[in-house]
Amino acid sequence: MAIFKKEDNCMYLKKLKIGDIELENNILLAPMAGITDLPFRIICKQYGAGLVCTEMASSKAIFYNDQKTKKLLNIEGEKRPIQAQIFGSDIESLKVATQYVSSFADILDINMGCPAPKVVKNGDGSKLLLDLSKIEEIVKEVVKVSKVPVSVKIRKGWNEENIVAKEAAQIIEKAGASMITIHGRTRQEFFSGEVDLDIIKTVKESVKIPVIGNGNIVDEETALKMFEYTGVDGIMIARGAIGNPWIFKKINYFLQTGEKLQEPSTEEKLQTIIKHIELEIQEKGEKVGIQELRKHMAHYIRNIDDASKVRAQINYIDNKKELIEVLQKVKF
Repeated sequence: MAIFKKEDNCMYLKKLKIGDIELENNILLAPMAGITDLPFRIICKQYGAGLVCTEMASSKAIFYNDQKTKKLLNIEGEKRPIQAQIFGSDIESLKVATQYVSSFADILDINMGCPAPKVVKNGDGSKLLLDLSKIEEIVKEVVKVSKVPVSVKIRKGWNEENIVAKEAAQIIEKAGASMITIHGRTRQEFFSGEVDLDIIKTVKESVKIPVIGNGNIVDEETALKMFEYTGVDGIMIARGAIGNPWIFKKINYFLQTGEKLQEPSTEEKLQTIIKHIELEIQEKGEKVGIQELRKHMAHYIRNIDDASKVRAQINYIDNKKELIEVLQKVKF
């Protein structure tokens, strides 16, 4: 039975314009360190993500021509458009990184929301939410040198005593950014507790550029709630997509029809995972590729019978043949 009228889809699922870049839809994949590498982005795009984003890359590392960091930004063979994310607080390195990244990406994103201690200790990521004048300077300078539209990802604030999302969003818009993504938690909360939909709604109402809502979108209902309650222009899915790339197809279908798609069959899930394995090996070589896939595998198998037993097996495998043999015995 439909949960809302089919014609309501025009309110939620739609094409989205970021600067001069038009997205096929407004259901986006969030950048996640160690997760949104090239193979995973390709898989998510095939399942209907309207925009995918690279893992965040250090502007200082790009400034110093670090090849490992530049490899994080590999977009070879990807369907466009592609968003690439950088982080930092040093203006000169941000400008150099912007010139480099905007030469191949379609949208450049500045991370001002990462809560990781190793990021904030250098004044980067969500630490910038304690310095609104620095935010203004960074966005102005990055927009000035970027060849593509610039977006910014922020949080609700540093902590409950410093809720600055509305002010930060207005500064970011005035400084020339083309889109804002807001995660409805403070840095202090990391990824725990409830997402504050009211702050996301406030940000949406305080600026004219597109606002993307982020935080705890894990299924059709949470996607619809984000749209209905906050009025955002799009949603960004992070951890809800790990081991679950078909979430994009399911949400797209739900917002179009008001009905839920059936869960993918065991065969479809297996074929998707095998494709993910092959892409990972192609990108990183067999041993490293299989090892780096373990975190994805843990999520792919989390709801199966004997998940912990299968995970223990997988964690000792470092070749494609053996891994696929184990997965073929699994009922997803």
